[in-house]
Amino acid sequence: MRWIFPCLLVSIFSLPCTAQVMHDSLPALPQREGFYFSKLYAPISLGLAGVLTNSNYKESIKNEIVEERNEHIGGFKTHVDNYLQYAPIAIAYGLDAFGLKSKTDIVNRTVILVKGELLMMGTVSILKRYTHQLRPDGSNYYSFPSGHTAQAFAAATFLSQEYKDRLPWMPYAAYGMASSVGLMRMANNRHYISDVLLGAGIGILSMKVAYWTHQYKWNRKQRQLENGQLSW
Repeated sequence: MRWIFPCLLVSIFSLPCTAQVMHDSLPALPQREGFYFSKLYAPISLGLAGVLTNSNYKESIKNEIVEERNEHIGGFKTHVDNYLQYAPIAIAYGLDAFGLKSKTDIVNRTVILVKGELLMMGTVSILKRYTHQLRPDGSNYYSFPSGHTAQAFAAATFLSQEYKDRLPWMPYAAYGMASSVGLMRMANNRHYISDVLLGAGIGILSMKVAYWTHQYKWNRKQRQLENGQLSW
């Protein structure tokens, strides 16, 4: 029984994110990404799972998982999740700095990141305020959704978008890190499974929207010069 819920969580996270990796296929040169409804499967599935499991009944799934956590790892505490949520962003810029170029130039990449982050943080802040859900540890009423998890999955989507063409295994590593953040938020007794699932969906969708809507107008002359499309 002790291992049922961790295995369940890994399965829930892995299947939608694997589908996300399989559906995504972008050209090598930076340009606006085409939108397809199939690309909504992962974030919408995670978000709906979060909403459907957000029941406050004593015997609900989210409360049962908290009971299991308190019984088996009641004294668990870590601060790794506070830093790991940003790791994919650091990796993306770090690889580029060490010569493993990302798909998008640094200017457009940074604009996309800022847009995705603002959308994610705004969505999470509004939902936290108006849903008014008590955290499992009883510390405050900002439990739903998980901001750490949303940040982690937004960052993972950013890293995946930039390096999945050059490093096909990168999306699995990125979403694996993000899933670890969600699991640690639950292990720390700071969030329910519903909070984590909705946070994951928001994070993925926010960064995807930033890519879908970006026009790549920034730094256009420099990109054309690098691609041999512009001469002086």
